[in-house]
Amino acid sequence: MAEDNIIYIGQKPVMNYVLAVVTQFNNGSDEVAIKARGRAISKAVDTAEVVRNKFLTDVKIKEIKIGTEELTRGEGEMINVSSIEIFLIRSI
Repeated sequence: MAEDNIIYIGQKPVMNYVLAVVTQFNNGSDEVAIKARGRAISKAVDTAEVVRNKFLTDVKIKEIKIGTEELTRGEGEMINVSSIEIFLIRSI
């Protein structure tokens, strides 16, 4: 998957990410990945559901991957953070 087809979820409003996903599909992408960590996971799920239910009803969930990533905090302490990847594909 091309790096362009990956949407990283952060602190912006959900509709910003929905627009990014819809734009990727409208530019000819067959598949778009939504990635998030920690508290942004719920926003990633919201983004996928808004895209599927309100904007592009022909988009389906291909795969969902969940996991844990180890991050280093400012003090050098290692912490575990949950992560999710949602792969959306356009049905033809």
